[in-house]
Amino acid sequence: MSRSHNTTMDMNRKHLLSIAIITALSSAFVPQAFAQLHLEIAKAPEQAPKIAIVPFANDQSIYPIVENDLNRSGRFTSASNNLPVTGAIDQIQTDAWQAAGIPYVVVGNIKPAANNSSEVHYQLYDVQKKQFLLNELLTVPNSRVRQAAHMISDAIYQALTGIQGDFSGRIAYVLRNPATPEQRYTLQIADTDGEQPKTVLSSRDPILSPAWTPDAKKIAYVSFETKRPAIYLQDLATGQREVLASFKGLNGAPSFSPDGKSMLFTASMHGNPEVYQMNLETRQLQRMTNDSAIDTEARYAPDGKSFIFTSDRGGSAQIYRYSFDDASVNRLTFRGAFNARGTLSADGKNIALVHRPSGSNYKVAIMNISTGIVNILTPTSLDESPSFSPNGQMVVYATREGNRGLLSVMSTDGRFRMNLPSEQGEVREPAWAPK
Repeated sequence: MSRSHNTTMDMNRKHLLSIAIITALSSAFVPQAFAQLHLEIAKAPEQAPKIAIVPFANDQSIYPIVENDLNRSGRFTSASNNLPVTGAIDQIQTDAWQAAGIPYVVVGNIKPAANNSSEVHYQLYDVQKKQFLLNELLTVPNSRVRQAAHMISDAIYQALTGIQGDFSGRIAYVLRNPATPEQRYTLQIADTDGEQPKTVLSSRDPILSPAWTPDAKKIAYVSFETKRPAIYLQDLATGQREVLASFKGLNGAPSFSPDGKSMLFTASMHGNPEVYQMNLETRQLQRMTNDSAIDTEARYAPDGKSFIFTSDRGGSAQIYRYSFDDASVNRLTFRGAFNARGTLSADGKNIALVHRPSGSNYKVAIMNISTGIVNILTPTSLDESPSFSPNGQMVVYATREGNRGLLSVMSTDGRFRMNLPSEQGEVREPAWAPK
């Protein structure tokens, strides 16, 4: 695509579930088959700036994707119904858009090009400033027009907010369908709006804890296919995979260092679940924690100088930080009876975690590391497995609504939430791909 213009059989699965409890909730699934996720707007943004996406000339596919992307960002409100005027490339009727109270307009067209490709020309116009903020031409294979639409959304979002867009990203998740025993568990990857799902692995045995490599070309996960938990790494382009950790006891919760050279994971090869680091080139192991408590769910900091992990060494599940410089361990969370499954934002300033205030249910919350302030994000009560979007503006997590197990994506300011349920299965364990 070119652009110009600008967790031993000794400890068995019961032990794994004890880890799952400390990591958030039991990963119980409700019976319901492989299917595409469906986007449901659960909370729409209020008083967000309006943006009109005018139907592109010769196109019925790109503009609705761009419109949906920007609308579900929580930063904009679609104003594309009952447009006051039409718009065309280089022909914006400024006065009409001003009268309609719409500050931003997107117009474009699509034309056939050589080698089974298309030229997509789009413009972003600032009505108040009376100027084009973007004027770009994309040449894309016809098979990637949908990806081009997400790229356009990313560019528009960045032009208007100064923050990189994440619409062209991907989310990995586990789908469970008891109706198909041979494919009861399926590891899937889909677009951030739930479209274009692809199967990475299907198994009759549990699949847990998907984790992306920094280049997003491979994905690690825990599989019980040999009747004991092992960590596998799979190349998404070739399908080839290898076993990274299959030690006696527990093998789980993989996490890759920012440079992709090391992996943190939880293992109980010496009896107690601890955090270990593996050099992926030499396969040498280093034990990072040594405590009578359960230590698990380690996640590297973006700068690679530390990692956070969950431990019950203080009497309840809380999040701690390990510093590589001096091997010191410091507790980070103090508010609430339970804090676990922490994941860091790309700037390292915030932690998304599963939080339970005393006597309350499990919620996804955002904690600012410097202040220690915890803000409960989600309105639901059985939430788990939060994962930041690369730009830190959204969090995807697994939750329950009624008898449905589904994914939900919510803006970190709480202004917008959408659900991604599957009609034929239950979805859990989401992981947002790095940029």
